[in-house]
Amino acid sequence: MKSSRIWKRDELIPALDLYCRIPFGKIHSTNPQIVDLAKKLGRTAAAVSMKMCNFASFDPTHKKRNIQGLKHAGKQDREVWDEFCLNWESLALASQQIIESLGITITKYPDEFEYDALKETEMLRTQKVRIIQRFFREAVLSSYNYQCSVCSLSLPVLLNASHIIPWSKDKSQRANPRNGISMCALHDRAFDRGFITVQEDFKIAVSREIKTPNASKLHRVGLLEIEGEKINLPDRFGPDPIALAYHREKIFLQ
Repeated sequence: MKSSRIWKRDELIPALDLYCRIPFGKIHSTNPQIVDLAKKLGRTAAAVSMKMCNFASFDPTHKKRNIQGLKHAGKQDREVWDEFCLNWESLALASQQIIESLGITITKYPDEFEYDALKETEMLRTQKVRIIQRFFREAVLSSYNYQCSVCSLSLPVLLNASHIIPWSKDKSQRANPRNGISMCALHDRAFDRGFITVQEDFKIAVSREIKTPNASKLHRVGLLEIEGEKINLPDRFGPDPIALAYHREKIFLQ
């Protein structure tokens, strides 16, 4: 296999997609998913892994980190990154077509729950929306290493990729991983209903609406006592400050 030949756009797209979907700490040449993609592309696993590190070097979360691959990132790598950062839905859809043509099956982590877009039953009937949902969920949860950012619960079946700006409010942000936070079912629902929010310093604020006397143990420990605690930040795709400001101003119940 020749790994020195110039990368084509149709090869960069699934590499970027895979970068988004797997935990950052698993981006290495022995990862079975990377090995599989490399075989289908006719490249070495090391070459695919390095290309994914190139993408990591563009991620704002990593700009202050020493990410191997930065010096090797090419103009086309940057162009592909910039293109899809402006339209994450198009990445999910374009990559799906390429992956299917290569005969690759995307590994799904245990997840029986969909996020709140389930309310839009009409849209869920379309394959397009399902692809976008899956991309967003996997990109967000893998960035947080499949843990709740609030309580560190690490049971994937109880985790949701919570939209910061709701699905129904801004179509351009529906698939953006930086518009998502990994939360367990309890904190996802509280966040969605405006009972908790995230401050500029990433500390949790709790609404007066749920500060009731004689709260049950779960109510007290799960909601009241988390006030002032800092959320666990992801390895990539850190939450967008503009989206968080929107949530504080438009959704949070003071």
